[in-house]
Amino acid sequence: MKYLIACLGNIGAEYANTRHNIGFQVGDALCADLSGKFETGRLAQTAVVKYKSRVLVVIKPTTYMNLSGKAVQYWLRQENIPQENLLVVVDDLALPLATLRMKTKGSDAGHNGLENIIQTLGNNQFARLRFGIGNDFPRGKQVDFVLGEWSKQELLALEPKIPAAVEMVKSFVAIGAERTMNFYNNK
Repeated sequence: MKYLIACLGNIGAEYANTRHNIGFQVGDALCADLSGKFETGRLAQTAVVKYKSRVLVVIKPTTYMNLSGKAVQYWLRQENIPQENLLVVVDDLALPLATLRMKTKGSDAGHNGLENIIQTLGNNQFARLRFGIGNDFPRGKQVDFVLGEWSKQELLALEPKIPAAVEMVKSFVAIGAERTMNFYNNK
């Protein structure tokens, strides 16, 4: 069985340690955990890793966040992966810092990357792992916040949660979204 793990973020050194790039950080940690290595591919950096006899195609789109759907659609088709085997790893302002939640479908909740994926695929029927980045910003400063770098305090809170997110991705692949949600979402 094949899975597409789409870890969202923005390419470029200026975005490397920003809140919006937590998806990339989880993707990097997942590949390190499963001894994978990213290579430059079409529309994304890609790594192919194995977990419990399953093949995971992990992508970090190079299309920038707002056009993530283009990379997701391409790699689903290229690797002949059914949409039910897609997991999108994404930052979420609506969740408290370092909170992890898996969902099997839903709206874009104002997230441009999710919005583009939903528009490109023509539906919202795909799993996503939402990684809370909090919402501690003044009114009208949302863009500055999501594109801002983590504070030292935030990094301390994230440290144990990135490996937890990796475990959730592996659980999604091994036992599916529903059972993963039951096991992890209330922790």
